[in-house]
Amino acid sequence: VYLWLLAPFYCLHLYCHDHGRIQMSCLCSTKMVFGFLLASFGFVEFFYILLERSQEIQQHMVFLLSPIIRSMTVILTLCIIQLERIRGCRSSVFLFLFWVLAVVCSLVPLRAKIQLAMDEGIASDIVRYLAFFSYFTIQLAQLFLCCFADQPPEGKPILEKNPCPVKDASFLSKILFWWFTGLVVKGYRTPLVAEDLWTLREEDTSHKIISELQEDWTAECAKLQKQEKALASGVALGSRMPDQAQLLRKLQKEQSSGFFLLRTLARKFGPYFLTGTLCIIFHDAFMFAIPQVLSLLLGFMRDEDAPLWKGYFYATLMFLLSCLQSLFNHQYMYTCFTVGMRVKTAVMGLVYRKSLVINSAARRTCTVGEIVNLVSADTQKLMDFVVYFNAVWLAPIEIALCLFFLWQHLGPSALAGIATVILIFPLNGFIAKKRSKLQEIQMKFMDGRIRLMNEILNGIKILKFYAWEKAFLEQVLGYREKELKALKKSQILYSISIASFNSSSFLIAFAMFGVYVMLDDRNVLDAQKVFVSMALINILKTPLSQLPFAISTTMQAVVSLRRLGKYLCSEELKADNVSKPFMDDVCYVVIENGTFSWSAEGPPCLKRINIHVPQGSLVAVVGHVGSGKSSLLSAMLGETEKRSGHVTVKGSVAYVPQQAWIQNATVQDNIIFGREKLKTWYHRVLEACALLPDLDILPAGDATEIGEKGLNLSGGQKQRVSLARAVYRKADVYLLDDPLSAVDAHVGQHIFDQVIGPKGVLGEKTRILVTHGMSFLPQADLILVLVDGEITESGSYQDLLSRDGAFADFIHTFASTERKETGSRRSNARLSMVDFMPFSRDLSQEQLIGGDTTNTNLQNMEPVSETDQEQVPEDLGKLTEVDRAHTGRVQLEMYKKYFKTIGLAIIIPIVFLYAFQQGASLAYNYWLSMWADDPVVNGTQTDTDLKLTVFGALGFVQGIAIFGTTVAISICGIIASRHLHMDLLINVLRSPMSFFECTPSGNLLNRFAKEIDAIDCMVPDGLKMMLSYAFKLMEVCIIVLMATPFAAVIILPLAFLYAFVQSFYVATSCQLRRLEAVSRSPIYTHFNETVQGASVIRAFGEQSRFILQTNERVDFNQTSYFPRFVATRWLAVNLEFVGNGVVLAAAILSVMGKNTLSPGIVGLAVSHSLQVTGILSWIVRSWTDVENNIVSVERVSEYADTAKEASWSIEGSSLPLAWPQRGTIEFQDYGLQYRKGLELALKGITLDIQEREKVGIVGRTGAGKSSLALGIFRILEANKGKIFIDGVNIADIGLHDLRSRITIIPQDPVLFSGSLRMNLDPFDTYTEEELWSSLELAHLKNFVSSLPDKLNHECSEGGENLSLGQRQLVCLARALLRKTKILVLDEATAAVDLETDTLIQSTIRTQFEDCTVLTIAHRLNTIMDYTRVIVMDRGHISEMDSPANLIAQRGQFYRMCREAGLV
Repeated sequence: VYLWLLAPFYCLHLYCHDHGRIQMSCLCSTKMVFGFLLASFGFVEFFYILLERSQEIQQHMVFLLSPIIRSMTVILTLCIIQLERIRGCRSSVFLFLFWVLAVVCSLVPLRAKIQLAMDEGIASDIVRYLAFFSYFTIQLAQLFLCCFADQPPEGKPILEKNPCPVKDASFLSKILFWWFTGLVVKGYRTPLVAEDLWTLREEDTSHKIISELQEDWTAECAKLQKQEKALASGVALGSRMPDQAQLLRKLQKEQSSGFFLLRTLARKFGPYFLTGTLCIIFHDAFMFAIPQVLSLLLGFMRDEDAPLWKGYFYATLMFLLSCLQSLFNHQYMYTCFTVGMRVKTAVMGLVYRKSLVINSAARRTCTVGEIVNLVSADTQKLMDFVVYFNAVWLAPIEIALCLFFLWQHLGPSALAGIATVILIFPLNGFIAKKRSKLQEIQMKFMDGRIRLMNEILNGIKILKFYAWEKAFLEQVLGYREKELKALKKSQILYSISIASFNSSSFLIAFAMFGVYVMLDDRNVLDAQKVFVSMALINILKTPLSQLPFAISTTMQAVVSLRRLGKYLCSEELKADNVSKPFMDDVCYVVIENGTFSWSAEGPPCLKRINIHVPQGSLVAVVGHVGSGKSSLLSAMLGETEKRSGHVTVKGSVAYVPQQAWIQNATVQDNIIFGREKLKTWYHRVLEACALLPDLDILPAGDATEIGEKGLNLSGGQKQRVSLARAVYRKADVYLLDDPLSAVDAHVGQHIFDQVIGPKGVLGEKTRILVTHGMSFLPQADLILVLVDGEITESGSYQDLLSRDGAFADFIHTFASTERKETGSRRSNARLSMVDFMPFSRDLSQEQLIGGDTTNTNLQNMEPVSETDQEQVPEDLGKLTEVDRAHTGRVQLEMYKKYFKTIGLAIIIPIVFLYAFQQGASLAYNYWLSMWADDPVVNGTQTDTDLKLTVFGALGFVQGIAIFGTTVAISICGIIASRHLHMDLLINVLRSPMSFFECTPSGNLLNRFAKEIDAIDCMVPDGLKMMLSYAFKLMEVCIIVLMATPFAAVIILPLAFLYAFVQSFYVATSCQLRRLEAVSRSPIYTHFNETVQGASVIRAFGEQSRFILQTNERVDFNQTSYFPRFVATRWLAVNLEFVGNGVVLAAAILSVMGKNTLSPGIVGLAVSHSLQVTGILSWIVRSWTDVENNIVSVERVSEYADTAKEASWSIEGSSLPLAWPQRGTIEFQDYGLQYRKGLELALKGITLDIQEREKVGIVGRTGAGKSSLALGIFRILEANKGKIFIDGVNIADIGLHDLRSRITIIPQDPVLFSGSLRMNLDPFDTYTEEELWSSLELAHLKNFVSSLPDKLNHECSEGGENLSLGQRQLVCLARALLRKTKILVLDEATAAVDLETDTLIQSTIRTQFEDCTVLTIAHRLNTIMDYTRVIVMDRGHISEMDSPANLIAQRGQFYRMCREAGLV
């Protein structure tokens, strides 16, 4: 019937879905042969009956018809098999079900035939028996064959190297997830590595998902903007809206953008999601059928003369229903997770693409951290939402059904149950609300903490120089304490809700049975009523527990959708900011009447700009710090908001930003930047940008990996790499934002001559150069002078001089020192390059810690074997440590460490509490079964009140015990996580600089955010669940064994099977989890880089390449995420069959022992065994959760064993408070190296600096200038020799004592987000007057007093809302505040225009007159009046004397001065 009815529809379906033909295979042919055999059996039987029994046919036509119908049916199946083959269907659900039904239907006649044969003997009708048995066997064979999939259709070559086996899996394998077994076995034998994982299915890849989604979303966005415009135009233009109305509109916009995003996602992923929803509906149907069957079974137990087969039938039916229920449930979960995974990919892709086009005003509203948070946290919330969304509407229906069935059993007293539910609900609703508030508070503090950590890691060098670690440590711990306080409150509330849930089944039962018994004496509780009700109440618990969770997930998802929507709808850069003309105009860059601002509302940063730049000319832009020079270039790039006028830029653009943006890749990748490598041109670029000497120094030449943000390059090298990237481009227009400031004077001159100047590589191109260097101006074709965002003068050098304006005065003051004859300098420019070439293989050191490039991984645990040692060169240029996955199971050590942090004193009572709680539960269940077995006398039971009281008391005791255990565990978790975070923080802050250079900050942030979060919440929650379910399982086993001791025979092997499956799974799951975690870091690192370098990526037009890179990284992460959730399904399906085995055992054994067992005990055993499947899967789930999250403990404690700095302060040291009083410095045969195995960076320096002496240190890049400073601050420890300051050996005092008593003004000015005051004085040690006077001396007083908040002005992340020169001045103000006897200046004048530079120099001369000053100089004119100059060369002091004497000696210093035009 099934086949004939559905065949037409099925054929139609096949007709619509064509997947290509499948070749005839052995499988197919076997099916056909068996089919013909089956059909022939029917015809043979037909003729046999016709011949043998013709006289009986008249009475029984049916005997003749049945074989014919059977044969016709089989022939129909054969046709369908062929049709499937032609349409490319590889595994048929339809036929599989047909054969299952056929076999099931043949079971009844089979039993009858066997019974008959046993009674009469086979001989009586041997032909019929043989025919029937062989027919049955072939049916079984067909069913068996249906379990396999046919080969793939032809014509589709397989391209992937490791395709996902789900494509080749048969129907049965798909529903049982057996296709996954291969990976589990592999993972059990050897720990999995990334290569073992399957490639993503095409429909899961970023490219496929996002390309379709992007179009939909763009359309939605357009709609949204239309709505907004309509709203805006609705408001009359003259009137200002009141603030409330504006706020409302803003909120509305966020809401609607979130809704639009949801709609777009639903359109794309909805249909697939609905198939899952169908599965869950089937699952519910089977779930409610089980208690009905249980009721029948208990009825059978009571009925004395019911036939036994009924009992067996019920038992088997229960088993089958349980199995089907698990199958549908897991198909549903699988669908949900797949959809979740695709949503994650989609959202990540959208956010990434958005971050490439967002404009600066919108970019300022969200920090890098927040954008990364959108990708990590909010996508996760959306994935949870997909999984739990159906529960929102299904749970109420399930609850209603439960109560309906309970009404059937217990009548109106079911309402008492409803009342209990209604009471429990608001309590939990209230708790959930409070918790979400607390969670928001906690998240707020956590965000603050992560933001602070991010800045600490970015500015770690400054922290070390200024000895500020303690102040920041306090700040982080302050956030952490507040965060934990919120967490603790939230956990205690959570414990209340867990306790009320776990005792909910008891409370409902208590209320219902109590009311039922009290209403009428005639109401008797028998086994059927009690245990069917209990089974229903247990079903009721699932939706009850899911509903609040589902609602809260939905709420969180709504918030996340709003945040994502808001970001994805934020303002983008307008494409018409810069027009790209095609006409052959003389002018390449034109701005007419331009007024620009950084945000649509803000004040204009450039006003009335008119520029015409002819092709091939060099334009110089000069002006004071903060006069809008960089903004002018941004306007040409279209990065600023154009208020009026228009901008045209012709041809391709290359851009060199003021602060070089360097990717975490090799030097070569940074320069080539996505183009193919042209050898000769590449070499020429390197030569022109003076990078060849640096590449000789780097350990692996241009294959050296650069740390993130260019950690192991000095400022000058970064700038030159950034310049080389632009030059390599061969663009038409070059926008150069002060590229020469960070390099030495003579290198700057070389680069100007070789690259930028009229005779340089770019001589033919159009160049716009922002500069502070006076010496380059005469060669410019046009000079623009900017003052406060307006062009006050423009013209050639001669024009401006003759005009006698502000520019001319400016030049006359400074040019006298810089400009001498240019001819002699020219001829020597090339020569000097060779003169000063350092031949050491040390790293270049223009900046303080230049570059500890850890070539071989510091933290590699494995000992290096002999073979590894020869292959060092490959690893030479490697710097950053890849976040490595640990392999194998989590060691016991981690558990020990975790529990040790808590302390044994608390752990033992917890275990006792658990045992106590389960004991109470066992007692009240057993009490129920005794009550149910109570004999009924005259239609009533005796002592009902007593029974009810005992029942109630036992239940309440259990509830209190549950609350106790959960609170205790939560508090333990908080104790542990507080300790672990503290250790991690101190370990990281106590690490030496070299550690930060070889550990990407992404890895460290990951530890502080993700891993600490896991330790805060996941580990304790997992432990709670694991313990409670483990004890629950023990209780169930005890009950089943009490009823049927014989069950032990079945339970023991099942337990072994369970342990076996579990061990397989845990090994694989942990490894997958780690692989997934490791592949997650690069996504965030890449995001981080992109957001910071967005303007460069846009200027070069490389967006599509970066999008591809992100796609690869996201896909790589998903390849390990996909098997991870399939692993859980594989485990759960197989385990639930084990659990269903327990159900079958309990039921069948009860039927067998029908005569000896009371219905009460049977009910108790069977209704408990029904919970086993759930309990088993929960145990494994929580166990793996704990295993997976305990990995976080492992990752957090990883840094405990890395090298640390010397102690910060030494107990009982006798340093006088005013030390150093005189400020003398003495080096005795001092040497240091950057890393073991490298050559010494300083060799045998002996040097004596008197008090109040001013010493300049000069030398070529890499000569060891900065190494001296590193040595004085003990950023690097001495290799040999000593340094004495005021006669105290600095190696004998604490680092903080040393670093807080001497001052440095570092090369890169770093500010932290916070008030200006905090940036100047984090410990609050100085008074308001002192702060203001230091600002006045640093020439910042006017600027700061013009700010609305003055000293409380908030600096943004990295101080980005101050210009680079202003930041440098803030650093000067810091130094002026500390006013120590020793001051070290490191190239501190790089980013400042000459005027500010002179201010700084004069300030230093006057304010630090009675201090010892060491200057690492790049501009020689700053040190010409110093008492002494030290010329460093390859780590030695090559010359040392007063400047005048050195010039007279005509040595190295003389040559350098001659180059700079000073002699």
